[in-house]
Amino acid sequence: MTGTDVQKEAEDSGPSGYAAARLRLLTEEARSGPPRRAALAELTDDWLTGLFAAGAEGLRGASLVAVGGYGRGELSPRSDLDLLLLHDGSDIKAVAALADRLWYPVWDLGLDLDHSVRTPAEARKTAGEDLKVQLGLLDARHIAGDLGLTASLRTAVLADWRNQAPKRLPELQELCAERAERQGELQYLLEPDLKEARGGLRDTTALRAVAASWLADAPREGLADARRRLLDVRDALHLATGRATDRLALQEQDQVAAELGLLDADTLLRQVYEAARLVSYASDVTWREVGRVLRSRAVRPRLRAMLGGGKPTAERSPLAEGVVEQDGEVVLARAARPERDPVLPLRAAAAAAQAGLPLSLHAVRRLAATVRPLPTPWPAEAREQLVTLLGSGRPTIEVWEALEAEGLITRLLPDWERVRCRPQRNAVHLWTVDRHLIETAVRASEFTRRVSRPDLLLVAALLHDIGKGWPGDHSVAGEIIAKDVAARIGFDRHDVTVVATLVRHHLLLIDTATRRDLEDPATVRSVAEAVGSQGTLELLHALTEADALATGPAAWSSWRGSLVADLVKRVSAVLAGDVPDDPEEAAPTAEQERLALEAAATGSPVLALRAQTEPPAGQEPSGDPEPLGVELLIAVPDQPGVLPAVAGVLAMHRLTVRTAELRSLHLPDGVDGSVLLLDWRVAAEYGSLPQAARLRSDLVRALDGSLDIAGRLAERDAAYPRRRGVVAPAARVSVHPAASRLATVIEVRSQDAPGLLFRIGRALEDASVQVRSAHVSTLGANAVDAFYVTGPEGAPLPGDEAASVARKLEETLGG
Repeated sequence: MTGTDVQKEAEDSGPSGYAAARLRLLTEEARSGPPRRAALAELTDDWLTGLFAAGAEGLRGASLVAVGGYGRGELSPRSDLDLLLLHDGSDIKAVAALADRLWYPVWDLGLDLDHSVRTPAEARKTAGEDLKVQLGLLDARHIAGDLGLTASLRTAVLADWRNQAPKRLPELQELCAERAERQGELQYLLEPDLKEARGGLRDTTALRAVAASWLADAPREGLADARRRLLDVRDALHLATGRATDRLALQEQDQVAAELGLLDADTLLRQVYEAARLVSYASDVTWREVGRVLRSRAVRPRLRAMLGGGKPTAERSPLAEGVVEQDGEVVLARAARPERDPVLPLRAAAAAAQAGLPLSLHAVRRLAATVRPLPTPWPAEAREQLVTLLGSGRPTIEVWEALEAEGLITRLLPDWERVRCRPQRNAVHLWTVDRHLIETAVRASEFTRRVSRPDLLLVAALLHDIGKGWPGDHSVAGEIIAKDVAARIGFDRHDVTVVATLVRHHLLLIDTATRRDLEDPATVRSVAEAVGSQGTLELLHALTEADALATGPAAWSSWRGSLVADLVKRVSAVLAGDVPDDPEEAAPTAEQERLALEAAATGSPVLALRAQTEPPAGQEPSGDPEPLGVELLIAVPDQPGVLPAVAGVLAMHRLTVRTAELRSLHLPDGVDGSVLLLDWRVAAEYGSLPQAARLRSDLVRALDGSLDIAGRLAERDAAYPRRRGVVAPAARVSVHPAASRLATVIEVRSQDAPGLLFRIGRALEDASVQVRSAHVSTLGANAVDAFYVTGPEGAPLPGDEAASVARKLEETLGG
């Protein structure tokens, strides 16, 4: 059926005909995108025109006007209809009757309707009081009735907008900023709001309004295509969900991708991010231009008076060779010749970042259009300018984005294309891969005084996740890419090796510190062998912290920092040749020893709860005091079942375990037996912490078997069923036989959940293995737990037995 046939069906059959024609149009596979939106708007126009004609017989001085998205002819499948019934005020009663004839059929079909009935004077008055109304009227489009009435309103509204622009545009900018604060950045969100988030459809509407003011204009290249892509995704989202939603939820992304003919949800998100990034950059440039124009308008009358009416000349201050500051932006000097100076883009970018100023759009576009490629390897100046840019702190981000918007980054670093706008499906990560790399460089710039080679630190920060654009382990792939990039930008062979080592092992310190037993010499020696030198260890320590801080708040804390610092200290001793071969147990603190002696004397568990807001001993504070939760110290006479008993009691009391350590503590000479020491960080899931006496009482009962923890947890789970949501990946359990000479290391990666540690501990007990030490780490919604286990005789497990334990653990956690 053709578009004309669809319209004829709607005209012939009234509301039911319109509904059928609308459904047919939305299900036509051959028509999508702008043609379908325009056809849907045209179909709706024809239907409303028929309703207007039937209800307005004999009525003059009235018209039906589409505003907002409908006014622009951009009707998505579940878009609401924004309509204004405009009248001259001569026959209020007839207009009210006409409104009923228009609105009720729309409601009867279940369509959302945003409607108003106003005279032109009322419409202008409301627009003057409500910025959102004024923005909607800027897209007013005549549908039916008195065309002259609609045209006069459009003319008046545009004139009002242009006259009031110096006052209204700052108000619009503030609205955009407030919305961005509430909704976040579309280009980084895993479940973005296509309309409200920064870089979304609302911002494209705001840019149209700025252009309509004639005060400034947005960079137009690619902007219309970005808006079209966002609208196409919204259309597919409406069809996939059957709802008028703008939030691209995780569970709908695969279906939306299929609707658009895309490979998968990651491809979909990448397209959304690319469009949003273009809109965000255009917004930044446009609002900067608005501010410049408004400032110049405010200053110009005073300058003219001072200069006797002459035209003032913009002041230009030199920043670097070929680069000057003018009117709050970095521009190219008049004598600059980009076609002869391939280092100029990096020099201009470094100068802008160092000065904390934006690169002008004109300058970046001129560089993109005329600059020659850098030779390979880069000249020393180019490498130095890149390091200067990366080491400039927070201003680096805006300058980098300006270069990237015009394709200069991928020209300088071709491998960047694979990570550009690449989503990270991990709630711990705040950013896309490329933005995370820049954030890491920004964080690393704060640590350049801690290392002897800050240039290698900054370049490694930029490249540490560059392998995420390739299949397999991103650290392994990244090492190969980092070698190539470091050589290309002019580092010598030794420095190339250091950068590649940093990229290959950028997760080594944090993974080892939080998941391995640092008292085991094999752990420390393996790290020392991977790092190789004190200088590389120093760089890796700084990179580890910068990477974690740039990931998100769940990835770093003072406690994690203390673990990494302890590991670095031990590895440094190994590299210096100052460490014994035999394991040496860390000396307990005075409080730990007191609790251990009391537990040995009483034969029962002893515990202490202590709120901790200060960094652990030996670590400098990093700013504002960080709430680390509560430290729970437990000393228990060595016996089977301690781990599941403690974990189960904590789960019963709704205490979330953030980190956990379990180890055997030998008592001073003259005291018989041994004690298990548990040093855990916990937080209350709801309400306040339970009293220590209550925890101890339940722990005693759990250890003697009189408290049915499994039954209590099962009753609670049955009473409070979990909410439906995204299905988490299955738990993965792996064995690391080379991680220790003294025990078998079993690592569990799973979705964090109440009672998880209890289930793991009970499964290990059922497997008749002894937990020599445990290292539990919760990162966002993910738990990564390492258990050092032995057989009943205290020796590491044989390979087949260890594999069997791992399989049973996976089965337990999968149930």
